[in-house]
Amino acid sequence: MKYLLEPALSVNPIHSDSITELYQDHHGWLHGWLRKKLGCSHQAADLAHDTFMRLLTREEPILIQEPRAFLTTVAQRVLANHWRRKQIEQAYFEMLVQHPEASVLSAEECAILLETLLEIDHLLNRLPLPVKRAFLYAQLDGMSHAEIAAELNISITTVKRYLIKAGAQCYFALVID
Repeated sequence: MKYLLEPALSVNPIHSDSITELYQDHHGWLHGWLRKKLGCSHQAADLAHDTFMRLLTREEPILIQEPRAFLTTVAQRVLANHWRRKQIEQAYFEMLVQHPEASVLSAEECAILLETLLEIDHLLNRLPLPVKRAFLYAQLDGMSHAEIAAELNISITTVKRYLIKAGAQCYFALVID
């Protein structure tokens, strides 16, 4: 069966019906596929849900001729984001262990901080790798422009350009949102 997904700036009935049919036909299969990948039925259910939510919020129309191949591709992206989030959470919790004074934050403050870190990571992942590395060296490691230039084997002028580009990426993303 072919599925036509219309733009979803707001979920329209045609789009919703297509997703409903796709969900009914393939949710069980997708859940099983994710369960094998994750080893956890609960996480698989969450990520299957996230996969279908991505489809509901798509802006461009698509014609799905191979639903399982399509769902696998979308679910792999959701799964990659899941693993990246786990890495960031782990690094955050390791930092808390190393800096107990940071542990005095409330649960709400910790959640907000973690979400902010995830958003910054998402924004920086849109940048070329050298730009991201320069920004992280400056912000996390406190390296000077000259140290970053030596580490990346680029000029100080290029380091400055990279830092401006990374800063603009974060700033303008916050202004737009």
